[in-house]
Amino acid sequence: MAVITISRQHGTGGRALGRMVAQRLGYTLADSEIIERLAKEARVSPRWVESFEKEAGTRMSRFISTMVARKWVDRILKDEHGYLDEQSYLDYLVLIVAQVADEGNVVILGRGSQYILDDHPDARHVLLVDRVDHRVEIVMGRESIPEAKAVQEVAAEDRRRISLYGSLGKSDFDQPLLYHLVLHMGRLDLETACDLVCRLADVGELNSLT
Repeated sequence: MAVITISRQHGTGGRALGRMVAQRLGYTLADSEIIERLAKEARVSPRWVESFEKEAGTRMSRFISTMVARKWVDRILKDEHGYLDEQSYLDYLVLIVAQVADEGNVVILGRGSQYILDDHPDARHVLLVDRVDHRVEIVMGRESIPEAKAVQEVAAEDRRRISLYGSLGKSDFDQPLLYHLVLHMGRLDLETACDLVCRLADVGELNSLT
């Protein structure tokens, strides 16, 4: 019942690798599923959770979390029936990631899962890294956008990642000691990376049987 978490810098192909690994192993890929479960628990729409994640840690989310009354939030959201602020988002996130991991045979993309599942006996943690200039090239090609916009997107996603981990009280998210496997995606193709991650999952399953 192995669990693979994939943490990544933006533009390293984490979602594509996650899909490939999940398909190869016959695992569930937990990405949008986490958003849907969190939305259900918080009684808000998945669209609101997606928007909140994009703003997590920013001045706007802090404003909503600390300065705005819930009734006012309800009015501007209209189709939402619950409430979500930074602390409740983190509480739900920890709960749902743990639930997904306990179900087993899953690949979890990001969302601080390497911290949340740090002590999980069946979890294997993977980090994807690459040079900034190469990540910008990947985003340009993937989204067909000019270089200046790709640079902005990579920088914005890096800031969002820092904000999320900061909310979890963490700042060492790129520390190799947190992970079982660190992959430099500028030196690997997706097939090779998938092979390595699947071998890691096999080792994890063997260890759980001994």
